[in-house]
Amino acid sequence: MVRIDGPAGLPADEVVFGISRVMEAVKQRALKICRTDLAVLLVGEGGTGKEVLARWLHANSRYASGEFVKVNCAAIPGSLLESELFGHEKGAFTGASAAKPGRVEMAHQGTLFLDEIADLDLSLQSKLLHFLQDGFFSRLGDQSERSVATRVICATGRSLEDEIVAGRFRADLYYRINVLKIAMPRLADRREDIPQLVEYFRRVHSRQFEKECEPFAPELLSYLQNLPWPGNLRELSNCIARYIVVGAEGLLQRDAVRARPALPVGQQGSQVGARSLKEIAREAIREMERNAIIEALRANHWNRRKAAQELKISYRALIYKIRDAGLVVKRPAGPARSGNTPASA
Repeated sequence: MVRIDGPAGLPADEVVFGISRVMEAVKQRALKICRTDLAVLLVGEGGTGKEVLARWLHANSRYASGEFVKVNCAAIPGSLLESELFGHEKGAFTGASAAKPGRVEMAHQGTLFLDEIADLDLSLQSKLLHFLQDGFFSRLGDQSERSVATRVICATGRSLEDEIVAGRFRADLYYRINVLKIAMPRLADRREDIPQLVEYFRRVHSRQFEKECEPFAPELLSYLQNLPWPGNLRELSNCIARYIVVGAEGLLQRDAVRARPALPVGQQGSQVGARSLKEIAREAIREMERNAIIEALRANHWNRRKAAQELKISYRALIYKIRDAGLVVKRPAGPARSGNTPASA
């Protein structure tokens, strides 16, 4: 059974890292990094779990007893971000009726997590660089310097190298935050982890919505493993939440729904009412499996054994699914071929 909670409110390690080879490499690198004081840069597409890994690094560091302080550099306007980061003194600007410490001070003896670091204004990049170099900073409206001891973790979904070339990011700041780097893989590159993640999100959202939900059937898991997941873990979590709230139709992706032929207006109500959610899901699964098989066969020049390896199923299971999906495998004319030879579907 998949455990929901690990230490510090995080998912258990088997959920964070899964069982895939790519995430095992991430885990081994994280284990080497977590006990150091060096800056860490997390890169990867949106929704790949960069913040979860940042919290894991904090929970397993010597700063774990301190605060984990997050700053989303893309969500706070540049005019306000400097005050948010470094704080201000009374009267520093209009509306500053009292002194206020910034997120940097709040992260003393803890971890400062700078999310979407690529969106940091150039004017602030210089001040952040100064702080990272010697640990000193000044509040807005204050001439004196303060110092803190904090672990800094940055994250981005953009290429900082491209941002440097475009003149939007300082190269010296990049080298300062890129001491240790971890690249988070896309969900499509770690499909072996999807069953565990589905079970984790099922239990989390069942508790959130106070609604019972049975474990997913193997055919539903197979359907989910064959989806592209451009939104990665965030999209998967939302999909499971929809399933718990509205049922099996919540698993259908928009593309799959659009692919269904439209019914005449007069027939829509009766047809929908006559079909159960399980039937809808079963039909979607069948169609997605059929498309995945065709794509795998085409990618492997119709070699069914190689296609089976790519789909991570046995050769016999592939032949069964080909027949079950209504695909007709035609052998080219000529001498008889073995199961390893190409076939067309």
